[in-house]
Amino acid sequence: MCPAGSVSSPAGVTVDLIVLAGGRGSRLGGALKPAVEVAGRTLLSRVLDARPVARNAVVVGPPAARPAAGERSSDALIWALEDPPFGGPVAGIAAGLRALETTSDAPADWVLVLACDLPWGADAARLLVAAASALDTVGEQTVGEQTEGVHLTDDTGHAQWLAGIYRTPALRAAANRLGDRVNGASMRELLAGLNLAGLLDDSEAGADVDTWEDVESSTARLAAAPTNQPDPRSDPE
Repeated sequence: MCPAGSVSSPAGVTVDLIVLAGGRGSRLGGALKPAVEVAGRTLLSRVLDARPVARNAVVVGPPAARPAAGERSSDALIWALEDPPFGGPVAGIAAGLRALETTSDAPADWVLVLACDLPWGADAARLLVAAASALDTVGEQTVGEQTEGVHLTDDTGHAQWLAGIYRTPALRAAANRLGDRVNGASMRELLAGLNLAGLLDDSEAGADVDTWEDVESSTARLAAAPTNQPDPRSDPE
């Protein structure tokens, strides 16, 4: 793994990461979702395998979630919490954006947004960063025609907005437009008006964990991975 703070993205772009870890886990009986284990590792530690693609990483979640970060807790993570807590993903994104403003770095080109319940979040991150890099490499004719975000889409056409990468100015402007209304706002409200592209998720890198059945199926899927080589879904390099 690259040292914390370095960028191993294949892109010529800068990326910051926001991990949303503040949900209630209601479909898990109120369990602290970041700390739920899948195949012997917490969900939060797995999604933080995406850390090397980003310059700065913010985890938006309660103090109780910090131990679930595992070794990544020492990797210069920034911690934040929406106010009031449990304000939903849009409030979490707004809190993450505010936390990124406290760093000494200039704003990144892109913000990668991942929910904490993605066991293959590192794979999702690589797909999304590659897509963002391709957009900036090819170039787009005018700012008005720019794709302002890319999100994974499953084979049914369902958009996974919490496995997405967004141009930083566009995402900040969207959050600022909502203002105090970020609490309880939907992702659809946040992203309304942005020019987004869906990326077909053939490998199911955006599969999330909402129920104990999902925990079992994800664990089985990880356990079935070849043992004679590193599991590419949990190895960030």
